[in-house]
Amino acid sequence: MMKRVAEIVMVGAVGFALCVSMSAVAQQVYTAKDYANAERWMSYNVNSLVKHTVSGVTYLSDGRVFFRDPGTGGTAYMIADPAKGTVTPAFDNGKLAAALNDALGTAARQKMTAARLGISTYALEEANGFGVTASGVKFHCNAMMKCTMETAGGRPAAPGARRRRGGEEGNLSPDRKMAAFIRDNNLWVRDVATAKETQITTDGVKDFGYATDNAGWQHSDGAVVTWSDDSKKIATFQLDQRKTGMMYLVPVTNRHPTLEAWHYPLVGDKDVTMIEPVVIDVATAQVTRLKTAPLEHRSMECDDVSCGDGKWTDVEFSPDGKQLAFVSTSRDHKDEWVKVADTVTGEVRDVYQEHVPTYYGWQSRTDWKVLWGANEFLWVSERSNWAQIYRYDLKTGALKGEVTHGDGPVSEIPLVDEKHGVVYFTAVGKEKGKEPYYQNLYRVNLDGKDQRLLTPEIATHTVTMANDGSTFVDVYSKIDTPQTTVLRDNNGKVLATLAKQDASALYAAGWKPPMEVTVKARDGKTPLYGFVYRPTNFDATKKYPVIDNVYPGPQGSLCQLMGRGFSAAKGDEQALADLGFVVVCIDGMGNPERSKEFHDAHASTPQEMGDDTIPDQVSGIKDLAAQFPWVDATRVGIWGHSGGGNATASAMFHFPEFFKVGWSESGNHDQREYEDDWDERWAGLEVLSDDGKKSNYDDQANQNFAKDLQGHLMLVHGTMDDNVPPNNTLLVAEALMKANRSFDMLMVPNVHHGYAEMSQYITRRRWDYFVTWLAGGVPPVNYQLKTQAEIQRMLAEGPSADADDDSQDF
Repeated sequence: MMKRVAEIVMVGAVGFALCVSMSAVAQQVYTAKDYANAERWMSYNVNSLVKHTVSGVTYLSDGRVFFRDPGTGGTAYMIADPAKGTVTPAFDNGKLAAALNDALGTAARQKMTAARLGISTYALEEANGFGVTASGVKFHCNAMMKCTMETAGGRPAAPGARRRRGGEEGNLSPDRKMAAFIRDNNLWVRDVATAKETQITTDGVKDFGYATDNAGWQHSDGAVVTWSDDSKKIATFQLDQRKTGMMYLVPVTNRHPTLEAWHYPLVGDKDVTMIEPVVIDVATAQVTRLKTAPLEHRSMECDDVSCGDGKWTDVEFSPDGKQLAFVSTSRDHKDEWVKVADTVTGEVRDVYQEHVPTYYGWQSRTDWKVLWGANEFLWVSERSNWAQIYRYDLKTGALKGEVTHGDGPVSEIPLVDEKHGVVYFTAVGKEKGKEPYYQNLYRVNLDGKDQRLLTPEIATHTVTMANDGSTFVDVYSKIDTPQTTVLRDNNGKVLATLAKQDASALYAAGWKPPMEVTVKARDGKTPLYGFVYRPTNFDATKKYPVIDNVYPGPQGSLCQLMGRGFSAAKGDEQALADLGFVVVCIDGMGNPERSKEFHDAHASTPQEMGDDTIPDQVSGIKDLAAQFPWVDATRVGIWGHSGGGNATASAMFHFPEFFKVGWSESGNHDQREYEDDWDERWAGLEVLSDDGKKSNYDDQANQNFAKDLQGHLMLVHGTMDDNVPPNNTLLVAEALMKANRSFDMLMVPNVHHGYAEMSQYITRRRWDYFVTWLAGGVPPVNYQLKTQAEIQRMLAEGPSADADDDSQDF
């Protein structure tokens, strides 16, 4: 008996040793060279290989177009003339460099050269002169190429100076003569020429100040104002957060920390931030309060009261400044009200209301526009299942007709030519048989007749229009086709070709474009679109593990955020693929830029929000494996940032048999721990049970499903994340511990929602994680990706460094 036991033990030991030996043989040991070969596809290594990427497109006062065209020998600054169909240099680079150096004199820390001017703005001035901004310094140059630095209050502008203290850099008026800013909770204006400062409100107090955007994920004291066209009046608000709850963060330090505290309303809070609208006459400092109840701190177009340009988004002055049209949004975004105020008396009249059962908007980036000359307004609605433009009477609110038509939602309204009765709009999905996310420009008469496509190339088009609508600049490309930039007339006729991207050096380096793919959604029939990145040394006879890079939206998907146009690098997708993976990006049901029905698929209740498009990711990857034998659907990993971090944990908990490895960054794992405006738009208001113990938001909270984790999960979060507070990830960590589940976690000290100087470290650790747990390999020890400082130095010293790189300091 003892002999038999000994035999069994010996056989077992031999078998174990054989398994270990076989495992060691099968396990790939990655070297630093393998990681370096992957890193060569990061943006900082490949963007410079693509030349003639047009930027800075600006229409000049005479109708010509200024633009930047970076080439092999530096950036050329060009002007296109629509009347002549010509493209010529805006100036002699060498002569301008000398003139700017003369103007700077001893203030120059580094001499400008013809190849490195760093011009960010160009404008025509009197007597054939022009003005330019170079590395934050403004210059005025005459026809003889003599330049002077712009002065403020009799003092030369400080080279490289860009900001004032406490958010006081200012919000410029249309005539650029005044700048509005906040000081001590009140609104002030500064005369740009003399630097004289004038206080124009006096009753602002703590937590009830003017023009601030200090609420929720956005906490800034930059002035949020909309100026009248004549620069005489300002529309803004007094921000009431006296009852709004607080958010707190404490930095990592070896001394007493400084508490960071600000108002951050959460989903379900009884009291949230409100705004009280006012109109201010700048010259007299007369404040007129609009006679309306306080408005929700909301916007139709984004999850903030200002959509990124410093303006109060949902207001519009009449040309004479006597009226102010504005839109008020309900807390749950199901109701929108169009109103018009008298800017002298403050009287407000209701014009129009639209109610929707789920949520309003987000398909179009311009949801409304007033036609003051016709006393009408344009309104974008999805009542037909597609975002279309409708025309209404501004006095009565009566519908006057549908302007746009056909399948595919309107994306933007870059221009309305009231004089000729024409609307120019961009849209996606209107061209049958094409990838539905390609954006095109159209024109249509205000009466809905003669809708025409102006950009016929099968590609995604980005346009910049002349103020009078006579011409537009069109930059078009596909994910596998470099950009072409042309100047067209308002019928789409090409007047001049401005530039064509040259990617020959990129291809010569061995770069391969990603594949566009179409797969089926969870219902087995709805088409979904996405990208697949394969290793540059791809071998179709092999099977590759899959990494799904996800961002569920519903305000945008990862594929849409990365863009359908040409780019040498989209994140680290290609770099990660070159470590031996197939990296995929797949849109999901509930993402925008399709029909209203499609967009509502997972974002009309908290429960639906909780699916995070993951059922579509699963069905899409299975479909890819059915189409391509080199896709190994038995080895699938997933990762994402922010909403993608939430979706990653959700995938690992709800589909543990499918997703084996997850890397979750800065996830908003429970929407009740996130800013109120974002999720209350998509999922509606929180509803509690009678005893207050259950919430309709329970089913979307990742921590409630942490016990179902089976695979390898890494949680990552910045300790000073003021967008998605780190409590979101710590709730999941606590639940995993209570459920006795093993997991990994990286809390990144003192970084915000993006990881700043730690981003390269986090990227390398992510590569290591998938190499180890998905590929079954051994990563190199402590491989060093280029640091942020090295990357900035590369960009500053590169042959095509330009104004888009703000690292120059003269």
